[in-house]
Amino acid sequence: MKNPRRLRQIASLTLLLLTAAAFIWYLRAHPDYITELLETDPRAIAAVIGVNVVLIGVMTGVYYYTVRLAGGTIPGRENFLLTIYSSIANFFGPLQSGPGVRAVYLKQKRGVRLRDYTFATLVYYAMFAVINAVFLAIGTRPWWQTVLAAAAAGGFSYVVLAWVKQQRLTTSSGGASRFSFAPRLLAILFCLTLLQTTLVTVRYYIELSATGASVSVGQAVSYTGAANFAVFASITPDGVGIREAFLLFSQSIHGVNTQEIVGANLLDRASYILFLALLFIVAVSMHAKDRITKARPEPVKPTRNR
Repeated sequence: MKNPRRLRQIASLTLLLLTAAAFIWYLRAHPDYITELLETDPRAIAAVIGVNVVLIGVMTGVYYYTVRLAGGTIPGRENFLLTIYSSIANFFGPLQSGPGVRAVYLKQKRGVRLRDYTFATLVYYAMFAVINAVFLAIGTRPWWQTVLAAAAAGGFSYVVLAWVKQQRLTTSSGGASRFSFAPRLLAILFCLTLLQTTLVTVRYYIELSATGASVSVGQAVSYTGAANFAVFASITPDGVGIREAFLLFSQSIHGVNTQEIVGANLLDRASYILFLALLFIVAVSMHAKDRITKARPEPVKPTRNR
């Protein structure tokens, strides 16, 4: 039988090499990203990366409480590393690969039921949908349209969650559910999701301003709501083309013109892939530190002569 530790080391190295190869391939396929970074004010890029640093911390919290809703638990360091890898997978992979990566990992390493984690993820997406429906309308539309948008998103989310919940109850395979509807967990997850959307609004505002667009805060809020809805139809890596389509379709709401949409999204992906590269370096350094710590010999305790 092969050494399990050796197999894990090989798997980790393979994952690191594949991730590095994905970065190289993506940059070679999109050389305009490098050009965009070189032509953008470094202060704007630094500001965007700074927002992303805070955002990755918020997302780590979102994923932690999603696991808690599913009846599981995960240590902070492990959760942070999982957030990094799932964010990278989400960028390069189609169809929102990140949740799938987390679900498989949590099933294998933490014993979290796939059905429970899937339902917890849908609860998060329901909150995300309602919040972004409000953002889409509240920035530029009358209050009653904001109420209608929130009600429509909330109603649709409720129908989906009710249907999924019924499927979970009628299917007993996989053991008893450990999902928790604890109000405290739901409230914290909602607040983190609201903070997430707010930070994305700040990021988009910086990017739009850096590309020369003259937009108000209200426009940036509506722009964020429209852009974030592309998450639900993301069938390409990082929603390339999908997000732009959502933004173009909703131009009458946020009022950002086509040239500004294209420029801001180019800068967004260029700065985000730079940020992911930095996260990848952080993840590699954390793994290297673990290996050094494990390889360090235990100090020899002196023995007394009798």
